[in-house]
Amino acid sequence: MTEQSDLVKIRRALISVSDKTGIVEFARQLTAFDVEIISTGGTAQHLREAGIEIRDVSEVTGFPEMMDGRVKTLHPRIHGALLGLRDNPNHQAAMAEHGIEPIDLVVINLYPFQQTIAREGVTLPEAIEQIDIGGPAMIRSAAKNFLDLAVITGVDEYRPVANELAANNCSLPLLTRRRLAEKAFQLTAQYDSIVFTYLALIETSKSGFSLSPNTKPNTMGGTVVSFGAFDKSDSLNVDDTASLIEGFHGGLPGSATWSISRSANLRYGENPHQIAALYKTATRTGIANAELLAGKEMSFNNYLDADAAWRLVCDFNELACAIIKHTNPAGVALAKTTEEAYRRALATDPTSAFGGIVAFNRKIDGVTAKAIIEIFTEVVIAPDYDAAALDTLRTKKNLRVLRAGSPEASSGVEYRQIGGGMLVQTRDTHRLTAADLQVVTKRQPNDEEISALIFAWTVSKHTKSNAIVYARAGQTVGVGAGQMSRVDSVKLAVMRAQLPVQGSVLASDAFFPFRDGIDEAAKHGITAVIQPGGSVKDSEVIVAADEHGLAMAFTGIRHFKH
Repeated sequence: MTEQSDLVKIRRALISVSDKTGIVEFARQLTAFDVEIISTGGTAQHLREAGIEIRDVSEVTGFPEMMDGRVKTLHPRIHGALLGLRDNPNHQAAMAEHGIEPIDLVVINLYPFQQTIAREGVTLPEAIEQIDIGGPAMIRSAAKNFLDLAVITGVDEYRPVANELAANNCSLPLLTRRRLAEKAFQLTAQYDSIVFTYLALIETSKSGFSLSPNTKPNTMGGTVVSFGAFDKSDSLNVDDTASLIEGFHGGLPGSATWSISRSANLRYGENPHQIAALYKTATRTGIANAELLAGKEMSFNNYLDADAAWRLVCDFNELACAIIKHTNPAGVALAKTTEEAYRRALATDPTSAFGGIVAFNRKIDGVTAKAIIEIFTEVVIAPDYDAAALDTLRTKKNLRVLRAGSPEASSGVEYRQIGGGMLVQTRDTHRLTAADLQVVTKRQPNDEEISALIFAWTVSKHTKSNAIVYARAGQTVGVGAGQMSRVDSVKLAVMRAQLPVQGSVLASDAFFPFRDGIDEAAKHGITAVIQPGGSVKDSEVIVAADEHGLAMAFTGIRHFKH
């Protein structure tokens, strides 16, 4: 039972909403409790048309709305009514002296800035007019003074608040007022971050303003990352709203603030005793925004594995398929059709593929879907599916089918939490070309080997270090991931291989510290090696490759993945 001392009687309410969903019904409930309603502009007209008696803000302030509605609630008789402490004699005296009547409830939702900037062809002046000023100011004033009043910022709160008013003789308890205040500050923080991000992403010139062509504002109730002081002497051209540091000078910014929105509660985390949820950022791309077309709800681990699979296939321009298990590739292949790519990827390690995640960077068809359901698969990810593919995949009721949209290589920054802080880095977006290779052995790799080396190198980038990948052109042969010793990864990849290792090439995500890895791989008949180089033992490793008749190329870049 609520203590009487925790209750605040609602006698006057100020309503000013852009989204008018449900507001007439809620206002009627307030008037039924004899609550006086103050309102502004379009909201006032909307309520009057519904037969609800209201009082105009201009009547309260003594000033008309002006400057096309830019100035209407920014007045002491509004903010004094919100900020005045009810138990402070000085505040009460000031309110009485200046004719300020207290307001007990504020109902506000903000101008639709985010929806506006998501429209095609929106101009900067149009966007600016949707930057709400009075709304956030009133929200913050009311939320600050939650000990004395309440603020509602979401349509979803109308019914529960009305129920509480009915249960408490038109009063609201302290716990509810505090909860509403928390929600209010979350909204204004997110709103400001979205405005900041938009302004940071527009390109400016003497001739006008425009959004960077790759910018994709989120149309959902999402979030953004906002960065502190930075040097932006060049215009930005970014792939998503988390990419602000692209083009920055002087490294990462001095501070960074995340505002994220919970999208879904998950059954549990990595393990059943852990609580988990999915939170989204402001971008419209990525696995978090993929559409679940069929199957059970995604789990925490499903999301991790699906993200790893999708990032891998998006790193190829060619048609690609990846089968992932515990965020590591069990098999990857390129081909002319999705079915062929799947069967080639599966051939690498069909045992590990059982219960895995399958991703494609092309639309899949019914023939491919039939191949996929031949073994148990947790999740399938593709840009899209034809009707036959969906019909087939839906025959497996527990198979999760994700439509991820157009494949896009990862960019921007990524955050990793550690005890007491966060690690922040730019994403590993490096793509290797044949021109980047530095051949260091006596034997030069032939064209087929170069193709296989670059393929294997790309796969190693998405494999937990220490990573070793055996491959032929467009097909993995064996994958050794996450071993404490690089030579053990060399051995493990052979042990896992279901295809002949003889005649394949080898990629190592980091340099060989000793020649033992080369000697071990040579026993199994590899023909070429790709690795970063940079070891103090490079000369010994090169000698070993020459002794075995191998071609070896250095990349000058490594791909540690932890």
